[in-house]
Amino acid sequence: MHDFDFTKPQPAGGAPEEASAPFKAAQSRFYDAKVAAEIFRSAGREERFATAAILFLEDEKAKGGLLKKPSARMYYLAEGQVELSIAGRSLDRVQPGEVFGEMAVISGQPRSASAQARSDVVAYSMDAAELQVALGRSPEFALMLASVMYDRLRFLAARLATRKVAATVHKFSVFDAPLLARFEAALPRASTVRHWGGTVIMREGQAGAFMYVVKAGQVLIAIRGTTVEAVGPGGTFGEMAVVDQSARTATATAEVECELLQVDRPSLLQAVKTDPAFAMALLRGVAERLRHMNSQLSGK
Repeated sequence: MHDFDFTKPQPAGGAPEEASAPFKAAQSRFYDAKVAAEIFRSAGREERFATAAILFLEDEKAKGGLLKKPSARMYYLAEGQVELSIAGRSLDRVQPGEVFGEMAVISGQPRSASAQARSDVVAYSMDAAELQVALGRSPEFALMLASVMYDRLRFLAARLATRKVAATVHKFSVFDAPLLARFEAALPRASTVRHWGGTVIMREGQAGAFMYVVKAGQVLIAIRGTTVEAVGPGGTFGEMAVVDQSARTATATAEVECELLQVDRPSLLQAVKTDPAFAMALLRGVAERLRHMNSQLSGK
């Protein structure tokens, strides 16, 4: 796999400020369809679907499910069109060069929508195991996927921060204790930093070069003064600056005395190359945050 830099915006335009359809990979300025096609072709398999064929169904489990497939698969569409729908209502049409179905593969959760071929379709697909192999071969692909998910996260977080009703603060963990120990050991360089309770670790709008993993304590994440997340041991924050070198989109404050693992971009890429399970854990963490914010906005 050739080298590629996902911090350089791709020709595709950015995501619209408001959209009723799911946020698609092709809308991210860091998404590169040629790179995605190369990775799907090398790590996955080609699939062909006739017009009106069902690729997957809403609420289908990641394993088994209504179609009796052994595992959920994510797709890169090479030819044709695929319609996404929820509860029978048309949501969007996937065009050639776009990726879809990735959330169920990354999170292991049921499908949030159905997908049906609207013409004869040629696609390349990967399941979770094949995705993990792809991430090991090309750690930068994990950052491309993460950048797409973070664009959606920024959009949802900004909407959530404008709500008049207080949001439910979400507590989540990315790394369990054994995986965190492996992650720290795999980093070519990392530093442990400590902050007293009340210390502002990063501010919204600032430039950033590190992501953080909480080893002990708890950190509160706020957007425009509204606390939206509480990050405890095994949780992460500040990843967006490492993924796409963007300005901080939130303020992080130590709620109590904290011990944090501070990680830069080259170290993260090297660790993922050593063990792609780290990338899968990070992507699952973003997926969980997306589900939480979506549930808050929908009132569920």
